Amino acid sequence: MRCTILTLFPEMFPAILGSSILGRAAKRGLIVTELVQIRDFATDKHHRVDDSPFGGGPGMVLKPDVLERAVTRVKSEHPGRVIWLSPQGKPFTQEDARRFAAWPHLILVCGHYEGVDERWITQEADEEISLGDYVLTGGELPAMVILDAVARLIPGVLGDAESAVAESFGTGLLDHPHYTRPAHWQPLRGGEARVPPTLLSGDHGAVAAWRRRQALLRTLIRRPDLLQRVAWNRHERRLIEALAKDLEAMENDQDDSRSRETLLHT
Repeated sequence: MRCTILTLFPEMFPAILGSSILGRAAKRGLIVTELVQIRDFATDKHHRVDDSPFGGGPGMVLKPDVLERAVTRVKSEHPGRVIWLSPQGKPFTQEDARRFAAWPHLILVCGHYEGVDERWITQEADEEISLGDYVLTGGELPAMVILDAVARLIPGVLGDAESAVAESFGTGLLDHPHYTRPAHWQPLRGGEARVPPTLLSGDHGAVAAWRRRQALLRTLIRRPDLLQRVAWNRHERRLIEALAKDLEAMENDQDDSRSRETLLHT
């Protein structure tokens, strides 16, 4: 796929685009990323891209005509969908990442200052996306996050095709806990941190069942809202209800000082 990023600060991107999974994907030709300097499309001698807001108020607003020229040039070479990155947009989710990964060309427009002239959003943006309920200096960091999330879902980018499916949110759940060698680890702070015996049993069926239970339990504890988005079969719904009762019983036991996450890792 192709991803074009319109930005006032293209110098922020080379490190992440050339490193790790994104870097390997680019070298293998699985993703092509283009950085476009918005300022290049300003027509005055000072290359001005913003102006003061009508009606007064603090800050500056990106000019719609400058952004229009930038997007028009990009689309003239490779038609694509335009995503405006803004704190007022729809919160970005794994489902959005899956949608974006299916598009041949993703155009991410990085905002700055007090935003952009509303007329440009109405005329040019296909979607308005936010990373969450907080404000960043600009859209560059959100663009990096979105590109990284999308790239992982492009066939061939990850070494193991199952990795993207098994990760958190891939199945609608948070991921299960992971362990590796040494099996018997003595932390410097004291005590002994053991690996759950099931993972050392060699019983693949038992391991799969343990991982599924742990994913359900972790989601129930940390993100119960996610459970409402999936249509569970009868067995899984009974398991969720049983886990919920275990948690409720633990909370009602005044002599039990353990946290809700005590049930994890067992």
